Amino acid sequence: MSYYQLYELNHAALSPLRAAADATRLYFQNPLNPFAHTPFGRNMAAAAELFERTTRRYGKPEFGFGTTLVGGERLPVTERIVWERPFCRLIHFEKSGSHKPLNQEKLLIVAPMSGHYATLLRGTVEAMLPRHDVYITDWIDARMVPMTEGGFDLDSYIDYLVSMLHMLGPGAHMMAVCQPSVPVLAATAIMEARGDNNLPASMVLMGGPIDTRVNPTAVNTLVNSHDLDWFRQNVIMKVPFPHPGFMREVYPGFLQISGFLSMNLDRHLQAHQDFYRHLVEGDGEDAEKHREFYDEYLAVMDLSAEFYLQTVDTVFIRHALPKGEMMHRGETVDPAAIRNVALLTIEGENDDISGVGQTEAAHRICVNIPADKRAHHFQTKVGHYGVFNGSRYRAEIAPRIADFIATHSLRNIARMAAAKNGNGNGHAVPKAPADLAPIVAKAVAKAPPKSKKRPASKSAH
Repeated sequence: MSYYQLYELNHAALSPLRAAADATRLYFQNPLNPFAHTPFGRNMAAAAELFERTTRRYGKPEFGFGTTLVGGERLPVTERIVWERPFCRLIHFEKSGSHKPLNQEKLLIVAPMSGHYATLLRGTVEAMLPRHDVYITDWIDARMVPMTEGGFDLDSYIDYLVSMLHMLGPGAHMMAVCQPSVPVLAATAIMEARGDNNLPASMVLMGGPIDTRVNPTAVNTLVNSHDLDWFRQNVIMKVPFPHPGFMREVYPGFLQISGFLSMNLDRHLQAHQDFYRHLVEGDGEDAEKHREFYDEYLAVMDLSAEFYLQTVDTVFIRHALPKGEMMHRGETVDPAAIRNVALLTIEGENDDISGVGQTEAAHRICVNIPADKRAHHFQTKVGHYGVFNGSRYRAEIAPRIADFIATHSLRNIARMAAAKNGNGNGHAVPKAPADLAPIVAKAVAKAPPKSKKRPASKSAH
């Protein structure tokens, strides 16, 4: 019997106790119950809720935006699936009801496939919605994918990204949060090398493990202390019956969340003690904040074994991308091939997952991106989560990303090129990004050559 089966049996065995705890909580919170207004009743209700929450399986949360504010106008937001494969769906957050065309830049947010659902980036999406036409990768729990759908590895991940960019068309912008930084950079390099017309206009890499040899963290140390066979033998398990993915080999979500929690165990224990105290004291606002955070944080998904193992081997053990040794279905991934895609890297001062310098390393391997098309932002006083969520992200990071995208949009480049050639009336520049590539190429071709080389930008170093 595998650990996965034992976990399922344990979860099933605790079901009656969870039901009893929930009934106890409701009993001692009933305003008609005299005990509900006593310290004993509040302690019983708090203990019952804490037990139920720490033993439940958390389901996939929802984005649930409803509306967003665009230029002072409150617009409804509708989630629509516009692209789908067995292991991923692409969600488009459609804005409607505006009395004028929005003409916003397409932004593909690539959510991490590292255990949590895409809804972990709810704050990331919310901050980008007002100024961009946002899409996000919604990765599917591997235990819910039948064996008949085939496998999914890092090569498949890259293929998915290329397919999404083809669907979005030329000039979209791509933002990778943490783990996707490597496949996003790889997909871009492959498309450039092939001369693909559907290249993104820019890519934003946030807290990603481009080169884990730089300033290694506890995560990197753990991976480097074992070989690939150790991971295959100790963390890979088969999905038990009756899940749709029965017999599929996966890296289970419950193992992943155990690892996440163990990295900051004291902090999580203290958070649950504080939650208990808030319940007893009747501090509903702080208790609700705890519920919201852990409803998201504890909702995890299984990863396909082949994806997990190939990622561990490629990114953390062999460091294949920064060494120039990464392959994709027999094709060399060469970051030096990237010439036309703008690059923005973002790091957090206190990031304990991707150490400072690991993401900035992208600038060292993407040697042919012009200096005026690259930038690096170092955000002080934030950890890994703060790079893509929270008050500092909203106030300092998101505006920088929005400005970078605006600067390097094909629409803006076309206007600048047209103005340089004495055709700056703006009427000849089409609004549809898919139509801009030939306009940009033609305008740039007519531009006079520069007499001397432009100095390197300080922002990329």
